[in-house]
Amino acid sequence: MAHHLFHFEHRGEPLLPWRAFLLRRVGRTLLAGGLVIVLSLALGMVGYRLTEGMDWLDAFLNASMILGGMGPVDTLHTAAGKLFAGFYALYSGLVLVFTAGLLLAPFMHRLLHRFHLENRHAGED
Repeated sequence: MAHHLFHFEHRGEPLLPWRAFLLRRVGRTLLAGGLVIVLSLALGMVGYRLTEGMDWLDAFLNASMILGGMGPVDTLHTAAGKLFAGFYALYSGLVLVFTAGLLLAPFMHRLLHRFHLENRHAGED
């Protein structure tokens, strides 16, 4: 799947048409980014449920707030919960960077590919 998700056109190939670019390439990266976020949210909810005994709604609220960069809502009472929240916050920061890179990759590739094609047509290959 990763090979198919990140298969961009080679520098000798023409740019993908806008419609195909938006529907296929950007659509795939949005789907992959959404999957990463949903799985990360589920991990956080299960972690809060197991370490703090929160109900699912409170676990969702706390996990989504940390994943979104805001911090936990409820006061944590157990050492396991505090350790989980700390590691989950570190993990969430990496998820943010990874997802941002994933979503920007098709646009950056298209921009760089376009510049390369312009230089090639100008005889600067």
